[in-house]
Amino acid sequence: MAGRNFLFVPGPTNVPDRVQRSMMVSMEDHRSPKFPELTHACLTGLKKVFKTTTGTPIMFPASGTGCWEAALSNCLSPGDKILASRFGQFSHLWIDMATRLGFEVETIDCEWGEGIPLERYLQALEADKGHKIKAVLATHNETATGVTSDIAGVRRALDAAKHPALLFVDAVSSLGSIDFRMDEWGVDVCVTGSQKGLMLPAGLGIVCVSEKGLEMRAQAKSPRCYFDFGDMVKSNSTGYFPYTPPLPLMYGLRESLAMLEEEGLENVFRRHHHLASGVRAAVQRGWKLDLCARAPKWYSDTVSAILVPEGINGATVIEIAYKRYNLSLGAGLSKVAGKLFRIGHLGDLNEVMLLGAIAGAEMAMLDAGVQIAPGSGVAAAQQYWRGEDLTRKATVRHDTVRLVAAGA
Repeated sequence: MAGRNFLFVPGPTNVPDRVQRSMMVSMEDHRSPKFPELTHACLTGLKKVFKTTTGTPIMFPASGTGCWEAALSNCLSPGDKILASRFGQFSHLWIDMATRLGFEVETIDCEWGEGIPLERYLQALEADKGHKIKAVLATHNETATGVTSDIAGVRRALDAAKHPALLFVDAVSSLGSIDFRMDEWGVDVCVTGSQKGLMLPAGLGIVCVSEKGLEMRAQAKSPRCYFDFGDMVKSNSTGYFPYTPPLPLMYGLRESLAMLEEEGLENVFRRHHHLASGVRAAVQRGWKLDLCARAPKWYSDTVSAILVPEGINGATVIEIAYKRYNLSLGAGLSKVAGKLFRIGHLGDLNEVMLLGAIAGAEMAMLDAGVQIAPGSGVAAAQQYWRGEDLTRKATVRHDTVRLVAAGA
């Protein structure tokens, strides 16, 4: 098929040209005297993205799922109790992993389309007088339903209950795209992956661990080897790894971190909100459809999960988009399979790129029998973005678009 595939799943995301070029390197000796320069550059840059001065970033040749396991196995002992909520496929999978690893999980089930239930977390923590709960799991951005939760609120619940449990956060589809503040929010272990807001290929799992988290590792009794924080911290302190690191991904990470710093993290977050708001305008004002996220407070700035009308299969829309228009959209997973499709809007994106995704999704929906007005979503997004641009200015630098508040 002529033309390039339009990739608008919520990960992997588009890899900027300059990041791709940075990874086109000859293989080298990862034990050489020069190699620590690359390691330290990556770790220093990651601390800025996590917004931490005291946390320790660790890079694993893995995915975010591997880092879920690293968080659990390094900081907890077999049989420890965990508090978690299930409101989408990825929060479910982390709970499933914790159960399979032998931890006792107190699960709070929520409607898919809602986020972390802060009041129910507070009730559970206050009821735990003996502090049997050792960790709280919190999925910052539930990719399956397009829902973002209030991590600062989880910290407030822990503090209000005067509870010492560790706070684990899945920020796989939020870090580098939605504001995350490790130190301010008292996060003990944050998990992410390379293939979303960090604008890299999949294959690099990243955790950031607080001082308290590293202290708990010394007491935790769960078996670990490949994912042992201690081995990584010891080797990384000298600039090396206990095993072969993914060199091209590290070169790419150094470049993507430079791009985020050049744009400015706060500008990155504003850009994602700006783009996401245009997609929501297309869905709600143009197509007159609903998002899976049940209220504006849950709306994600990295992925929109769009409910299709009764009698329409979301998988059909996705198949038509791919086969006829060379557009990749995200599928509905588990409970919401067939009920929706997803547009990812994170990473290296601008308005015109997203208009292509909206137009393609619109055509695929029309072909699948969805009763919408042709051009309605595109027009609504254009109207929103053009109106927003009255108070914003765009400046182009290298391969990314930086949207900066007027007068900044």
